Amino acid sequence: MAYLRALALTAAAALAAPLPAAAQGVPASMQGKEAKQFFGAARVGSRQAAQPFGSYAKGCVAGGVQLPQTGPTWQAMRLSRNRNWGHPQLVDFVTELSAKAARMGWPGLYVGDMSQPRGGPMLSGHRSHQMGLDADIWLMAPPRLNLTIRERENLSAVSYRRANGAYVNSGWTRGQHELLKAAASDPRVARIFIFPGAKVQMCKDETGNRDWLRKIRPWWGHHYHFHVRLACPNGARGCVNQAPPPPGDGCADAQQWVNNILNPPKPKPRDPNAPKPKPKRELTMTDLPQQCVGVLQSQ
Repeated sequence: MAYLRALALTAAAALAAPLPAAAQGVPASMQGKEAKQFFGAARVGSRQAAQPFGSYAKGCVAGGVQLPQTGPTWQAMRLSRNRNWGHPQLVDFVTELSAKAARMGWPGLYVGDMSQPRGGPMLSGHRSHQMGLDADIWLMAPPRLNLTIRERENLSAVSYRRANGAYVNSGWTRGQHELLKAAASDPRVARIFIFPGAKVQMCKDETGNRDWLRKIRPWWGHHYHFHVRLACPNGARGCVNQAPPPPGDGCADAQQWVNNILNPPKPKPRDPNAPKPKPKRELTMTDLPQQCVGVLQSQ
């Protein structure tokens, strides 16, 4: 009897013990589960003032708005993913950039993944795009802007890389250069990710002001589209910016990426006694800012 009484007291004490700081404010029904399941299930944005919370790869967005599926100078692609959402500044940026593309002679833009309606981790694909401040823009000039929903699911994007991204291929034109320049020149933009050979080509071709090249950063993939990342909006106190790019135009850094593609450095010998690297753990709600619980619970 004494044992049972002690066991009951121990259980009661455990229930009364405070949750770890990270778990405070997270309902029991959400704890220990992958956050992407909750955010992937949200079909519309929250009825809250627009606000990004957290960081690009660990956050969410309140008051997300939807980029219309079709506009005068754009079409959103892969609509089944429901990722044509973002902070209002992102939607404004995308529509304005598409209008600039039209003035440059393009029909407009095909817009790939932005964010889920309430941001957060995605069911598949990106680890970023979580605060409603990232967008993938296709590098291909749209042949037309009246694609059906089915066509938007099946149309293949075009790759612009050669030699595993060390160079651009024959499809690359001054049009891609000028589109990226227009995007990078927008003061709201923090970074743009593109394959290394494209950055090196732009460094070679630019004869005017080169300040915008600092924002163009080489990264793996990104040869079908370029990835635009906006800075945290003014006054967004719960939003964490990525560290700014290093000073300068970044062209030497991009050339080093290309050199490593063409002549890969020898891999460092692995210590046979070193533990195996752990696979990346899926984010749970306790990994995200506490405001993200409210974003999910909002109507």
